[in-house]
Amino acid sequence: MSLVYSAVCPHPPIVVPEVGGKEAAQVKNTAEAMLEIGRRIKSSGAEILIMISPHSPVFEDAIAIHGNKTLHGNLGRFGASQVAFTLTCETGLVEQIIKTANENGILAVELNQQLAGKYKISLELDHGLMVPLYFLRQSGVELPVVAIAVGLLPFEELYAFGIAVQRAVQNYSKKAALLASGDMSHCLKKGAPCGYDPKGEEFDRAIVRLTAAADVEGIIGMQPELLERAAECGFRPLLMLLGALDGYKIKSEVLSYEGPFGVGYMVASLAPQEISLDRKFSHRWLEIREEQVALRRSNESYLVQLARNSLESNILGKSMDMDTGQAPPEFRKKSGVFVCIKKEGRLRGCIGTVFPQQKSIADEVVVNAVSAGLHDHRFPRVQPEELSDLVYSVDVLTEPEAISSIKQLDPAKYGVIVRSGHKSGLLLPNLEGVDNVEQQVQIAREKAGIRVDQDVSLERFEVIRYS
Repeated sequence: MSLVYSAVCPHPPIVVPEVGGKEAAQVKNTAEAMLEIGRRIKSSGAEILIMISPHSPVFEDAIAIHGNKTLHGNLGRFGASQVAFTLTCETGLVEQIIKTANENGILAVELNQQLAGKYKISLELDHGLMVPLYFLRQSGVELPVVAIAVGLLPFEELYAFGIAVQRAVQNYSKKAALLASGDMSHCLKKGAPCGYDPKGEEFDRAIVRLTAAADVEGIIGMQPELLERAAECGFRPLLMLLGALDGYKIKSEVLSYEGPFGVGYMVASLAPQEISLDRKFSHRWLEIREEQVALRRSNESYLVQLARNSLESNILGKSMDMDTGQAPPEFRKKSGVFVCIKKEGRLRGCIGTVFPQQKSIADEVVVNAVSAGLHDHRFPRVQPEELSDLVYSVDVLTEPEAISSIKQLDPAKYGVIVRSGHKSGLLLPNLEGVDNVEQQVQIAREKAGIRVDQDVSLERFEVIRYS
């Protein structure tokens, strides 16, 4: 058959009245839009509902699909265990999707008792599935489901998986609707789950605009740095959905967008229309990646260029193009330096020195960049084929200064060094989840193995980030 409808929905439990209570009224537009999505699914003639959630069990190298014949879940962890679901899984389509994905080089696995036991994961439905289902059910949608998790695969492979879903549906005997569950930025204002970052609003504005225009190239061409700063959970599900629509004209409509709690909630309808060859984008990934790399490198600071040049030269076995002896004057002095490397928004290596070990900041960057790429034991060594995907940042530490009270600390601005005898622990500033000075000092104590009852001396420092 065919894919007859698709949509994007958020999944904030607070929008469910049994969870949010009076606060649910603050996201009534989201609730009403999801009810409308339900009505459109019902009128589409869909016989199966395929759902993609970023909160189902996520694997590094594969996409997992629930395979049990019956799926269960409730919102008990959000104080509403009475909101419960028992769903029938369309196991035949699950098998077809896994087969098609694997035939096309995308590893997909069935999430069953054996896999759950091996990796100690739950087979319960997650809130990324249940929150949209709450409103679909109110709209009269009672369909067998295929519940898919995102995978931590390269973006182009997630898009290719979506294409595999499209082909599997075409080879199946029933019509299907597809829903991608995902929230937008989690850092729209102070007090948001990931703190405040102005890039969050920039990301959300871009996603809403591009989705409304069905601008697939614009979406798949978004810079990884923006995705990382936005702290979102909806981009990967959206990519998978767009892959399932590859080759179709799309009638797109953003039904609502709001973010009163600091997290962006977008509800959008993306209805497939007629097939059109100019709507095939799978071949554009290489070109888009090259464009992204060129743009990123044209905007790199001197220290980031130096970090990239040193690691690439080491891996490729060639001489560096940059001479640290010719570094700008401000980088010829000594300082501690951290070099962090990310790939598609995820940490790929990070090595630093609190106190300088080399004769200059520039030389510190050269050494630490190679260490971050090749000697961070948390990660495998960077391979030559990864080099174009890597994004670097360099943090230069100011000289630590002694302070007499934690009142002189600010975890957003200052890092801290805690000392007791020969023990010392350091924590960088502006870390996710570190919201107050007491927490900052306690974590630094724990890193150093310093007990709570032991006296400590404190030092603070600032970090200048180069990207």
